[in-house]
Amino acid sequence: MVHGGPFPATSDGRTTSVGSLAIRRFLRPVSYQDLPEALLPDALKWNNPLGVERLVDGKREIS
Repeated sequence: MVHGGPFPATSDGRTTSVGSLAIRRFLRPVSYQDLPEALLPDALKWNNPLGVERLVDGKREIS
């Protein structure tokens, strides 16, 4: 199913704005606020197991 919309949207058959591929294209995590520590990616955990350099409260932190 191709849904390009009215001109000048698209009539390119390789792209679609509906369906499962559209979900992957438009869905992105925006915030990890209030997410339990166990569900955070390793790079964002407080103990920083990957040793990623980052800013915490405006100060550089390297584990």
